Amino acid sequence: MVLDNCSHVAVIGGGPAGSFFGFFLLEMAQRVGLDLQVDVYEPRDFSLPGPTGCNMCGGIIYETLVQALAAEGINLPPTVVERGIDSYVLHMNEGRVRIQTPLREKRIAAVHRGAGPRGIKELKWRSFDGYLLDLAAGKGARLVRGRVDDVNWQDGRPQVKIQGGLPRAYDLLAVAAGVNTSALKIFENREVAYAPPQTTRTYIGEFYLGQETVERCLGSSMHVFLLNIPRLEFAALIPKGDYVTLCLLGREIDGPLVQSFLNAREVRQCLPHDWRVPEDHCHCSPRINVRGALRPFADRIVFIGDCGVSRLYKDGIGCAYRAAKAAAVTAIFEGISAEDFRRHYWRVCQAVEEDNKIGKVVFAIIRLIQKTRSARRGLLRMVVREQQKEGERQDMSMVLWDTFTGSAMYREIFLRGLHPSFLGRFVWNTVVGVWPALRGRA
Repeated sequence: MVLDNCSHVAVIGGGPAGSFFGFFLLEMAQRVGLDLQVDVYEPRDFSLPGPTGCNMCGGIIYETLVQALAAEGINLPPTVVERGIDSYVLHMNEGRVRIQTPLREKRIAAVHRGAGPRGIKELKWRSFDGYLLDLAAGKGARLVRGRVDDVNWQDGRPQVKIQGGLPRAYDLLAVAAGVNTSALKIFENREVAYAPPQTTRTYIGEFYLGQETVERCLGSSMHVFLLNIPRLEFAALIPKGDYVTLCLLGREIDGPLVQSFLNAREVRQCLPHDWRVPEDHCHCSPRINVRGALRPFADRIVFIGDCGVSRLYKDGIGCAYRAAKAAAVTAIFEGISAEDFRRHYWRVCQAVEEDNKIGKVVFAIIRLIQKTRSARRGLLRMVVREQQKEGERQDMSMVLWDTFTGSAMYREIFLRGLHPSFLGRFVWNTVVGVWPALRGRA
């Protein structure tokens, strides 16, 4: 089972995973002299604002991913990047501290996955997903505007059918439909031994404040909150042009939890004093992958992106990039059988899953700190000292930066947190925070 000249490839889903796969598949095929025909099935129009053109994501692209894309020849234009994030502000019940980019070299890009929120007054920026889909089309991929409603198998090959259309046979099918679509139900009880990922519900909201207000209240910082609110793992306010994006990650985020967060004193201090949540604001409660799919491949089919394996809570776009490239490399240079994907593509997925297990430990430690007042004080004091003293080691600042942005693997973050000097400084700052008499010696 290999791809050859005039092989037909279908991609279900034109989000980052599908676009990256089409882009890399065609690029590598051209390098080895293969003439492939790639069809990308995507019913949404990413040039439209609101839910119609949105992929329901916070839209943060961390700095190492920006650099990796640039190395691939994919340079994000100013029309796509709405704001460059150069720092973040950590908010806790005991206070807040601004954390500059560690080593003064890290940067984050804030983007909208669609053309902007529902009710946007002026289209100033371009959709990130639309930009990637255009890159794939520029390599030769054909965009099929239609929703796939069935996939059948005939003579060992997948046949894709859209609503109102006829089935079309392909040599390879890449599924990048995400976990917020009914498309995955197509593969239940079929020849494919596919079990979908385990998911949890999150929350994303877009609030219009106006560019001047956004600049005054949030600046160019991502505001991260470590508050003792049950079921909340991570919360952030992200400035984007005229809007502020709210992201809540945790366990089954619901309306009462969202309201509890927005009513918190630490959150209200970041917004205009007379601001109220608009009743008609653009928001969604998408599901995210917290445990990958079992066996996301079979003969002539591979699952990539959220419907395959993704990093825990962070870096969904970056993981889609790496998985899509690994799947494309396998298809071009190894083959398209289940055994080919198991030996080459699955290794990348397993590495992510193993790292996610460590990530769960990292977030369990963060939850423990959130619930312990003395630990919160120690963490805040340690970061404040790192940011105030020139030449001070940035151990805690870098651990927090990489945890909240997804810039490093969870394994690396965990090992840094186990270093004796890191633990010693954290314990000392925690003790000093509890016993004021020791502060004079600190």
